Amino acid sequence: MLRVLRADVRKFEQAPVDLTDWRLPQDAVWIDLDNPTREEEVLVENQLGVLLPTREEMAEIEASSRLYQQDGATIMTASVLYASESQTPTTEPITFALIAGKLVTIRYVEPHSLKVFAAQVEKHAMTCASGRAVFLSLLEAIVDRTADILERTGAEVEGLSRDVFARPRTRKFEDILAGLGHAQTIGAKVRESLVSLSRLVGYASLAAELSDLPDARERLKTLTRDGQSLTDHASYVAGNVTFLLDAALGLINIEQNAIIKIFSVAAVVFMPPTLIASIYGMNFHHMPELDWRFAYPAAICAMVVSAILPLLWFQKKGWL
Repeated sequence: MLRVLRADVRKFEQAPVDLTDWRLPQDAVWIDLDNPTREEEVLVENQLGVLLPTREEMAEIEASSRLYQQDGATIMTASVLYASESQTPTTEPITFALIAGKLVTIRYVEPHSLKVFAAQVEKHAMTCASGRAVFLSLLEAIVDRTADILERTGAEVEGLSRDVFARPRTRKFEDILAGLGHAQTIGAKVRESLVSLSRLVGYASLAAELSDLPDARERLKTLTRDGQSLTDHASYVAGNVTFLLDAALGLINIEQNAIIKIFSVAAVVFMPPTLIASIYGMNFHHMPELDWRFAYPAAICAMVVSAILPLLWFQKKGWL
């Protein structure tokens, strides 16, 4: 899908299915290629005179493939967190191209940050006076959304911490470990996205397209500081997750050892009575106790005493 936002217009204009006679408006400030067809890519390339990266090129991790200048255009690709609220969060590449004062975005997913920003742009025309302004505002929206996700993940980790050390425990260890695994995945994806965005912001600060924009340098510096602080916070959350994972596994081992100790004690306690019962259950004809009047009560007493003595010994040693 090809959408175009024009200067001082509060609504996106969607390109028709038949692109034969359609032309990009001269006052377009944001050209959004959402899962574009090859025909849409060719149309934008021909009318702007710049080759745009393919989906395969966007997925490459080399800096030279993601951040470069071409024919007077600055083309930048960053990994943006996607589907953070699902069980399988991931990062997806989004390309930002500054071409002759216009912003071109190429994407194959719709992150929540971009969706919300596009809705805000339709309400506040002052944010789309130029493609460069849209680019900076879009980066700020992505970083703000990443911060919200990281803050939510940190709160979830705090809740899991209370669950791990709660007495009595209100959640099963399986649920706690699943929550920690999801938080670890989110944290890793957030850090991956922040590193990619930091590289993009650093490259954008050197772009000629933004050099004459009055507040561009300050806004990029702010984005750099925010990215660094969020990366540090993501490391802090990852450290908490690692600690809680170790603590949960340690508590699981303690509970398992307590259960095994009970079975071990029970086996040792009942071993002497079992031995006595086995001896007197052999029914040999010449066993002297067979003709003894008090043989049965004596055997029962011997079993009880042989069970109590190990318990007293274990208690004295502090093993119980």
